[in-house]
Amino acid sequence: MATTLVRPRTVIPAAPRTHKVPALRHLGPNWYASVMGTAIVANAGATLPYQVPGQRAACQIVWALSAAALAVLLTARAGHWLHHRDRARAHLLDPAVAPFYGCLAMALLAVGGGTLIVGKDLVGEPAAVAVDAVLFTVGTAIGLLMAVVVPYLMIVRHKVEPAQASPVWLLPLVAPMVSAAVGPLLVPHLPAGQPREALLLACYAMFGLSLLATLLMLPLVLGRLIVHGPLPLALNPALFLVLGPLGQSTTAVNQLADVAPGAVEAPYAHALGAFAVVYGVPVTGFALLWLALASAMLVRAARNGMGFAMTWWALTFPVGTCVTGAAGLARHTGLDAFAWLAAALFLGLVSAWLLAAAHTLRGLFSGRLLPRTA
Repeated sequence: MATTLVRPRTVIPAAPRTHKVPALRHLGPNWYASVMGTAIVANAGATLPYQVPGQRAACQIVWALSAAALAVLLTARAGHWLHHRDRARAHLLDPAVAPFYGCLAMALLAVGGGTLIVGKDLVGEPAAVAVDAVLFTVGTAIGLLMAVVVPYLMIVRHKVEPAQASPVWLLPLVAPMVSAAVGPLLVPHLPAGQPREALLLACYAMFGLSLLATLLMLPLVLGRLIVHGPLPLALNPALFLVLGPLGQSTTAVNQLADVAPGAVEAPYAHALGAFAVVYGVPVTGFALLWLALASAMLVRAARNGMGFAMTWWALTFPVGTCVTGAAGLARHTGLDAFAWLAAALFLGLVSAWLLAAAHTLRGLFSGRLLPRTA
């Protein structure tokens, strides 16, 4: 009886499919700018002097998107610090990256303020007040910390030259100004008397802290431009960051003037209302001058081949603060000119946001912005 030998086949197991995801190692604090830029669209749109049908609902959707983006980024950045501490420490010691740690505070504050401005329509006012109180407290604490830590590191650890001066240096200094602008939203929800007055005056203190620090830093930025020429192409959108402290400070004094009558005595409340106009109008004038200069530099960079970078998000939040600042001046002066200005700036804000968001999503899906890993 013949026996047939059958050679066993070697079965090579199929390689498991791997899904590549963006590497957390390359996720920097600058990504919080996308949250800030999204939240300000909702906040500015909801406070515009002009409202059209569906505008409030659209603002609610954008706010929900910013809140979701904040939750995702907080989780991802926590993973970054947990698994890539060496990279996180390197970011703090890098003078080009460390200032972006101020964006974390501003992202928390912007989403928190939006929760009370438009999010309350979806979650209810009690929940909105609670969420804003938490985000405001945490964001303010981080903002004040970064306003000290980042300049300290620049003095004692970073090796910087005058030619490296950049509007990015303003980021940790602007965070307390954002607190001063959104803090007034919580004043009416505090007990009358000292709690309201304490928060009001604390916001004015943060307004002064940020304003004076910005006035010390701005000459370095302008001097660098005049002496050393234009910024590198990819950094040109960062010129719009100068609008942040200008628009946000104007927003702050107007927001504070709105709630002052319920927090301090009449003489001071009237004086603070007058201060909102006396301060806000000249600063808005300078903001428009800088907007024209930054726009001209941006057009020049685009003609010279500037491509997309995450710096494009600098075209959103700072412009949004000018929208809210102009809207505040429209309330306190009654002038249609400021209402028109707010509407025109808002159209520019929405256009910039759509461009930045579309290119960011495309860069994420293609792996160009965040290298992918298995």
